[in-house]
Amino acid sequence: MTKRVFIDGQEGTTGLEIHQRLRGRIDLELLEIAPDRRKDPTAKRNIMRAADLVVLCLPDAAALETVALADPGTRILDASTAHRVHERWVYGMPELEPAQRDRIRSAGRVSNPGCYPTGFLLAVRPLVDAGIVPRAAALTVHAQSGYSGGGKKMIQAYREHASAGPSPSWAVRPYALSLQHKHVPEMQRYAALEAAPLFCPSVGNYYQGMLVSVPLPARMLAKALTPSDLHALLAERYANEPFVRVMPLAGEGALEDGLLSATALNHSNLLELFVFGHPEQLLLIARLDNLGKGAAGAAVQNLNLMLGCDEGAGLAALGDEAQPSAAR
Repeated sequence: MTKRVFIDGQEGTTGLEIHQRLRGRIDLELLEIAPDRRKDPTAKRNIMRAADLVVLCLPDAAALETVALADPGTRILDASTAHRVHERWVYGMPELEPAQRDRIRSAGRVSNPGCYPTGFLLAVRPLVDAGIVPRAAALTVHAQSGYSGGGKKMIQAYREHASAGPSPSWAVRPYALSLQHKHVPEMQRYAALEAAPLFCPSVGNYYQGMLVSVPLPARMLAKALTPSDLHALLAERYANEPFVRVMPLAGEGALEDGLLSATALNHSNLLELFVFGHPEQLLLIARLDNLGKGAAGAAVQNLNLMLGCDEGAGLAALGDEAQPSAAR
């Protein structure tokens, strides 16, 4: 039976990406509201009632308003940060722990993960569960994303700046230097940590692609661990996960003259985990597309689970070859 999906906010960066991945599906019908009625509460309420699933691609305040309009039985997948640590919403990361897929399948309200937390959590949560990273550990996270992660305003700023000519000062720029990035509560909660990680993100002068790095000094760990031990643990944890790949130790075969590209997984729903280092210092790096597994791809994966579709529907081909981005 065809399932009806309403994307509220499909004109935004994430909404466009989700729409692109769904528009060719014969098992789905995409409902659309007339442009002049997008802010009409009655029209929005009626279209949500007609949908089997509502996907929110809105700013946080607008997402909260839309949820308040919905009937209690309306199934909602929210791509904003508004509900990611809400007690009554299920966190939409199927790979987080063994029971998470079933929670997503049966949930009425699911919050789609953030891009940075996706890389951090899939790298760190297995180590916390195994007792290797203590829950009281003070972790540090460094990450770099393409500028599409900042939404329309940042995309416009970078494109306008590029039109004026090259500028080395825009190559890589750290931000959220108050150390209160909105993704931090999500990182702490779902990594099962007692303390918030120190998180320093940067934006790179490229459209999409992401690296999330977590250093692990040996003195921080509860157990002595070699890079091979850590690699084996992650490989076992994700052995049956279709969208998480644990790459060869020390990035063998994946580095370009010793360098790790942030853009190699663009237009896919894949996430790669790398282990580098030596017994005294370990380094985990997650690579993903901030618009793919970090946003729209993850949303489609969750949508498939919630609607009883094959989890990889609309995503498998994107993991094998690059596809053009509607947001470009």
